[in-house]
Amino acid sequence: MSLEFFLTSLIVVLLPGTGVLYTLAVGLGRGFRASLAAAAGCTIGIVPAALASVIGLAALLHTSALAFQIIKYLGVLYLFYMAWGIVKEDGAMEINTGKTATGYVNIAVTGTLINVLNPKLSLFFLAFLPQFVPSDVAHTGVELLKLALAFMAMTFVVFIGYGTCAALARDYVIRKPSVMAWIKRCFATAFGALGVKLALSE
Repeated sequence: MSLEFFLTSLIVVLLPGTGVLYTLAVGLGRGFRASLAAAAGCTIGIVPAALASVIGLAALLHTSALAFQIIKYLGVLYLFYMAWGIVKEDGAMEINTGKTATGYVNIAVTGTLINVLNPKLSLFFLAFLPQFVPSDVAHTGVELLKLALAFMAMTFVVFIGYGTCAALARDYVIRKPSVMAWIKRCFATAFGALGVKLALSE
């Protein structure tokens, strides 16, 4: 893994997107362990896109407008669902002290779906990873897989950092219901805006 790949990937991972917003929301509402589940789910959600880029299936989304549109609008609907889930009672950011395994699994599954239903992620890997494969590599697929795994590891570590920051701010938020209400509206608006942005993408 080259330094150029590391720095470029780090910038991409640090940029706020749906996964970052979800991890922050869960960390604020449910604490550090729940944010770990969110980070793990978002990272697992990268697997289909990474595998697609390695075996060439992402090219289908690039060449088939219908396939792209179907996945895109599923993703849009899910982002709008996430926005609604944040503002309603018992949503993703609802203050919750429960620490059941089932709750963590649900959080992880939601994080996974956020990335699985984003067709732009597959196109990103298709365009991004090949740039960092040396021309003299014998097994391109293996090299692409290594880069994808490195990107996923960086995603998980960075998302844990985001979740930790959110969890540290949680005690303050709990004591300030008005602040929590304002933050929930901001996150819901952000998810809605991302949904609109995805809907307008081609």
